[in-house]
Amino acid sequence: MARRHALAGFTVALVLLAGCLSVAPSTPADPGDSIPDDSERVNATVIRVVDGDTVDVRYADDSTDTVRLVGIDTPETRGSTNPAEFEGVPDTEAGRACLSAAADNATDALADRAADEPAVLAVDPDTDRRDRYDRLLAYVVVDGTNLNERLVERGHARVYDSSFSLAERFSDHERAAQDARRGLWRCTDPEDGSTTDGLSVRVVADAPGDDRENPNGEYVVLANPSADPLPIGNWTVTDEAGHSYIFPPNATVPANGSVRLYSGSGTDSATEFYRDGTPIWNNDGDTVTVRAENGTAVGPVGVRAPLSTT
Repeated sequence: MARRHALAGFTVALVLLAGCLSVAPSTPADPGDSIPDDSERVNATVIRVVDGDTVDVRYADDSTDTVRLVGIDTPETRGSTNPAEFEGVPDTEAGRACLSAAADNATDALADRAADEPAVLAVDPDTDRRDRYDRLLAYVVVDGTNLNERLVERGHARVYDSSFSLAERFSDHERAAQDARRGLWRCTDPEDGSTTDGLSVRVVADAPGDDRENPNGEYVVLANPSADPLPIGNWTVTDEAGHSYIFPPNATVPANGSVRLYSGSGTDSATEFYRDGTPIWNNDGDTVTVRAENGTAVGPVGVRAPLSTT
């Protein structure tokens, strides 16, 4: 078994490309604000991508190590993935098949960026150094990009239920990917192989617990899969019973992003809006109508929007 090298101080990484030996900088490259400022860092070279969240690396002294990307989890490439680990994915044959394909996609996405590349490994100060399999828990940064974060942002990974410094930032990316049904989050509706060119609408109608006690547990998601921001100022969202909400004049759905309209109270932000009311969406199905400022129907209209419990 290869000798494992303790992470201590700054080291020199060996980069093996096309059989030639080259030397990486002796000081780990500056990854900017992509990792916590007080994380411990070391240079290494990714020598194998095991799957979407695990890589093998080589250090400067030619010792090797296995790195588990901290804070994230991708579907399994070996064996069956439990759909319950991925919010909203049904435990059906179609759901499992979709996650199996998503596992391969995540591995390919990581390999495209990391395979045979020099990387900065950063150990989060708020996590354990190693997991129960003795794998190093770290952020993997290539060319200044935190690949852990990128995988969540692109919908290839979920946020792992653990404590780490960037958990809130990662969770924001996860929510946006879920709302836009990017990557593995398409598996929440695995039978739907279609893509949406315009605005898509989803209603989460059944809030956890009593809807009346948790009005913000139900919400409407407006997702914009296009590369350009979508202004929705003064647009109206109406349910089957005629309850309406008008977005503020400067509201915009970000490019490749989404906004949420909660039924309860809160402080509006760029991507979160509140009706300041009570639950309105029928848990057994409802009709959502979205109209532009001039009254023109936009997006799915007069149909029962997909309802979800998550």
